[in-house]
Amino acid sequence: MSVNLYNTGVSGLLASQQQLATTGNNIANVNTEGYTRQRAEQNATTGIYAGGNFIGSGTYIEDISRVYDQFSYKEQLLSQTSLSHADSLNVGLSQLDQMMTFSGGAINTSITSFYEAINSISDNPSDLGLRNMAISQAQILSDDLNSINDNLNQIVKSTNGEIAEIAGHISDISAEIGKINEQILFSQHSVQGQPNDLLDARDSLVNELSQYTSVNTIVDNLGVMTVMIGNGSTLVAGTTALSVGVQAGDPDPNKTVLSIVGPNSAVYLNGSTVGGVLAAKYEFRDEHVAEVQSEMNRIAMAISGTINDAQHSGLDLNNEEGQNFFTDINTPLLEQSRVFASSKNPGTSEASVTITDITKVPTDEFMVEFDGTNYTMTNLKDNSTLDLGTPGSLNTNAADTYGFQFNEDSGTPAAGDVFIIKPTHNSAALMDVTLTQASGLAASSAIDVTASTTNIGGASVEISNVIGATDARQYAIDNNLAVDIYETTPGSFAYRVYDSSTSTDIATGSYVLGGSVSVELPPGVADFSIEIQGNPSGASAIAPETFSIADSFGTGNNKNSLALGLTQEQGILNNGKDSFTQGLSISTATVGSAAKSAELTESTAQALFTQAYNRNQSTSGVNLDEEAANLLKYQQAYQAASQIISTANTIFETLLSAVR
Repeated sequence: MSVNLYNTGVSGLLASQQQLATTGNNIANVNTEGYTRQRAEQNATTGIYAGGNFIGSGTYIEDISRVYDQFSYKEQLLSQTSLSHADSLNVGLSQLDQMMTFSGGAINTSITSFYEAINSISDNPSDLGLRNMAISQAQILSDDLNSINDNLNQIVKSTNGEIAEIAGHISDISAEIGKINEQILFSQHSVQGQPNDLLDARDSLVNELSQYTSVNTIVDNLGVMTVMIGNGSTLVAGTTALSVGVQAGDPDPNKTVLSIVGPNSAVYLNGSTVGGVLAAKYEFRDEHVAEVQSEMNRIAMAISGTINDAQHSGLDLNNEEGQNFFTDINTPLLEQSRVFASSKNPGTSEASVTITDITKVPTDEFMVEFDGTNYTMTNLKDNSTLDLGTPGSLNTNAADTYGFQFNEDSGTPAAGDVFIIKPTHNSAALMDVTLTQASGLAASSAIDVTASTTNIGGASVEISNVIGATDARQYAIDNNLAVDIYETTPGSFAYRVYDSSTSTDIATGSYVLGGSVSVELPPGVADFSIEIQGNPSGASAIAPETFSIADSFGTGNNKNSLALGLTQEQGILNNGKDSFTQGLSISTATVGSAAKSAELTESTAQALFTQAYNRNQSTSGVNLDEEAANLLKYQQAYQAASQIISTANTIFETLLSAVR
C-alpha cells in the first residue's frame, strides 16, 4: 500500500511541477508579442482494481495546450486587415490633401495673376512692358502646373515602390510559414504534444500578413496550415511557399500589377481586392491620385486650349493673327501619349487621340477593343460603351459624347487589340509658354460690327466666334459685309448678309422676334460667326435695321484682350459649368473630403480592432492576477503531494521496523 501511495504522491508532485512550470512560463511571457497562454491538461491515471474496488493511482499531464479561440482570433485578423487598410489610406490621402492645399493654392494664385496681367493690357494695349508681364505670369502658371504634375508622378512612383516592398514582405512571410509548417509536420511525426511555440510563431506571421492583405487559413489534421490571401489565392500550400511578384502594368507601365509566383507558373493577383495595406495602395494610386492628376491635366488643357483659341481670334501688334500662347493641346506628341497599346496586341495598329471639344472632355479613362470588325470604346468608370466604327471609317461618337476623337495612325488592326485612353494625359507635364514676343499677344479684334445711325429698334449683331482672325478680317474687307434685319410681312422678320458694294446676298433667313440666329461666314467654311438677336422695329418705314462688319485692327484696340480676360470666369470644364478656378477648387475640396472621410474610417476601424483584440486577449492572453492565483494553487498542490510522499515513506519505514 505504501508503494502505491508513494507512486500517487510522485505523480501529483510531477503534475504540480509541470503546472508550476507552465504557469511560470505564462508569467515570463506576459509581454511577449504573439504569445498564447498555455495550460497543462491534467488527467487522472486509470485506477488499480483491488479488493473489489478500483483504487486511484495518481495523475499525469496529458498535454501542454494553448488556450486558443479560433473565432476570436479570426475576428482579430479581419479587424487588423480593415484597420491597416484604413490607416494606410488615411496616411496617403492626408499627404495628398496637404499637397493639393499648397499646390492648388499656388496654381489659383498664378491663374489670378495671369489674368490680372491680361486685364492690365486692356487698359493700354500697346504697352510692351505689360505684355511682357503677361508672358512672365503665363510662365509661372505653366511652371506651377508642371510642378504639381511632377509631384503627383512622384507619389505614383513612391506608391509603386511601396507595393513592391509589401510584395517582398509577403513573400518573406510565406517562406517562413512554409518552414514552420515543415517543422510542425516533423514534430507531429516524432513526438506527442503540440509544438506551442511554433504555432505561436506561425500565428504571429499570419497576423503580420493580415496587415498587408486579407487572410484565410485552413489547418489539416497534422497541424499544417494552408494560407490564402485576397479572394482565395493560395500563398502557402502545406510546406510549399509561393511568392508575390510585381510587374510593370500593361498597357500602362505605371500601374504595376501583382501575381502569385510558383515554381512553374504565375497567376494574376488583383491588388485592388486583396484587402489590407496592399489594396489601400492600389485604391490610393488608381482612384484618388489618378483622379487628381487627370483633373490637373484637364485644367492645364483647358487653359492652354482656351487661351490659344482666344489668341487666334485676334490680331497682334504686327497686324497678324495671334499665335498659340501655350503648347498646342493637339501636338502629335500629346495626341500619341493619350493612347496606351497593350504589348499583347496581335495587330500592328498605332493610334492617337485628338481633342475636339474641351468642355466635354472628362477625367475618366477608356478602353478601346477591336473585335475583328468594329472598335468599341468602354468608359472604365461607368462601363458605358460606344461604337467607334470600322477600321478606316471611324465615326464621331466619341467626339460628340466626350470631346475627343480616336484616330488610327498606322498599322493593321487585329481581333483582340486593346488600347487604354487617357484623354487628358500629359497636358500639365508638357504645358509650356510658346509665345516669346510681347508684340505677338493678340489684343486687337480682327473685325467688328457697327450699327447704322438710323437704327432705332432693339436688334443687335455681334461677332460670336472668330476661328481665324486673318481670314475673317480679309473676308470682311473683300466682301464689304453688311447685315439687314427687316420686316417682310407684319410680325414676320428676315435677315440678309450681303456685299454692300454690289448688294449681292451671301446668307439669308427668317428671324423670330426676340429670338437668336447664328450665321457662319463664309457659309460652310466658317472663318467667323455672327449672332443676330433682340427685337427689331416692326415699322416698315424705318426698316431695315442695318449693320456693317469691317476690319477693326488698331494698336489701341483692346477688344480681344477684353474677351481673353473674360475667359477667367467662363464656364469651360464639365460641359461649360465650371471655370478653371472652380474646377481647381472642386478637385481640392474632393481630396479634402476624401481625406476627412478616411480619417473617420480609420478611427472606427481602430475601435473595432481594439474590441476584437481585447476579446481575443481575454481568452488567449496572459492575466497576471489569474496566473498568480494558479501559482499559489499549484504550489499548495506540490506541497500536498510532498506530504503524500512523506507519509508513504513513514509507512514504509514502520513496516520495515516491524519485521526487523
